[in-house]
Amino acid sequence: MAIVIVDGKEIELAPGERLNGIQAAERAGIDIPRYCWHPGLSVVASCRMRLVETGTRNSETGAIAMMPKLVPACQTPATDNTVFVTNSEKVERSRAMVEEDLLIDHPIDCPICDKAGECYLQDYHFKYGQDKRRADVRPFTSRRREMGKTVTLFVDRCVMCTRCVRFTREISGSGELFVINRGSDEEIDVFPGHPLENKMSGNVVDLCPVGALGDRDFLYQQRVWFMKQHPGVCTGCSTGCSIDVEENLDTVYRLKPRTNPHVNQWWMCDEGRYGFHHVHSDRRLTNVRRRENEGFVNLEWSDALAEIDQRFRSISRLGAILSPHLTVEEAYLLAKYVRQLDPQAVVVVGPVPVVGEDETFKNGFTIRGEKCPNRRGVEEIVSHFMGRVATLDDLLGGIDAGEVGGVWASGGYKQDWIDDATAERVAAVECLVVQDLFSSPLLERAAYQLPAAAFAEREGSYVNHADRLQSVAWAIRPPAGVRVEAGLFWQLLGVPGLVKARRVLDEIAKEIAFFSAAIDLVGPLGVDLKAGVLAEAAATG
Repeated sequence: MAIVIVDGKEIELAPGERLNGIQAAERAGIDIPRYCWHPGLSVVASCRMRLVETGTRNSETGAIAMMPKLVPACQTPATDNTVFVTNSEKVERSRAMVEEDLLIDHPIDCPICDKAGECYLQDYHFKYGQDKRRADVRPFTSRRREMGKTVTLFVDRCVMCTRCVRFTREISGSGELFVINRGSDEEIDVFPGHPLENKMSGNVVDLCPVGALGDRDFLYQQRVWFMKQHPGVCTGCSTGCSIDVEENLDTVYRLKPRTNPHVNQWWMCDEGRYGFHHVHSDRRLTNVRRRENEGFVNLEWSDALAEIDQRFRSISRLGAILSPHLTVEEAYLLAKYVRQLDPQAVVVVGPVPVVGEDETFKNGFTIRGEKCPNRRGVEEIVSHFMGRVATLDDLLGGIDAGEVGGVWASGGYKQDWIDDATAERVAAVECLVVQDLFSSPLLERAAYQLPAAAFAEREGSYVNHADRLQSVAWAIRPPAGVRVEAGLFWQLLGVPGLVKARRVLDEIAKEIAFFSAAIDLVGPLGVDLKAGVLAEAAATG
């Protein structure tokens, strides 16, 4: 077992494990400041901020021999008996000099910079910089240029870490960015006629350690210290990227990727990053309505649920359309409700939206053509209740034959999801309840219209294309008049108390073998359900 010493702390490396000085220090709970290094990009060792002292320990005598010069921790391998010193006077003096050098030409415009509050340069200055400015303050310019539809470059803030350049070459593979000029005149720019418009371009803003690259969608919208950060899952496609939902006063201002080596590593696509604005659309449904002869009339939630429950109990055969935008818990509760009223109720997977084909980038990140987060989870719920994966066609056949009299249809789609002809066939039932975000051909034919919650307003679990289950909590409260689906189904089932997604998931994990690995095991990175099923199968022979 290899041993590495960081500031006197010994850490063990697993056989074959390869770390550099920064990673070894992190293992020891020590943060080494850096601008250019990122775990998902190649190493260039250009910022000089993460210089450390290093040496080797004699395995027999224990004597330590240190190198005379500082070395970049990002470029120095951590091998057996390597010694790193990150907090010596020599190291601290070097960091202060680097900070001072960067600030000589850096505009001090923190009050208007979007990066203020989460800026490496700002943080490192307070922690490692000089206590006062020794150079004369010179007038600064504030040059900016648009790099593409989503990103603005504030030229004079750039510290030339080149993270953005390496990203377009190594991750997106599009290569729009490069370094122009030389020496102190170096700048980041785009190749003429090739703006930064790849489908992952927003990641360069996350990568930028200072405020040089700004997100045009977020620019000047909110100060970062006012926002709260909530772990979430992107519902834009079946990749199911781990994200952080950042909001203030129940308004979502941006989505950022959350590191998950099993799903999206450090990245997310622009489609998911900017695909949250429908949450605050003025087209969202916020009223509960019942169809009457002269049109629709508004109802109170309590009255509507009582009426729906009473009508459903008077119908011999029921059906439920489980949207692939529902959480696992919501889909299970809705199926359980209709099966409680009708043990033979037809439970089906709602339409699965597919746009184009899967698009895989240079590093393997894939944007899925399947534009929903939970097809796999809903399929397993349906399979549990029906014995197979039943689809909308199965329900339509029963409706056409006059065998189904009541249907609860869940939506939650951002775009059109059902055509007029299909909606007309579904609406032939005696009682149609449609719960959705926006108007649709099916909603307009419903006996009862119920507003649905958006992804940031619900808690629960999603299963991505690779059968990884991730659980999230709600980030914002829904608009006035909207109730989250899980709470409605919980109430209709007559269960006392408030619904808890974790409690429901535990029940599902006990009832359905596919979800068995989720019992008390869902952490921030999720859980591989397929591995759990294979392990259970192996254990039972």
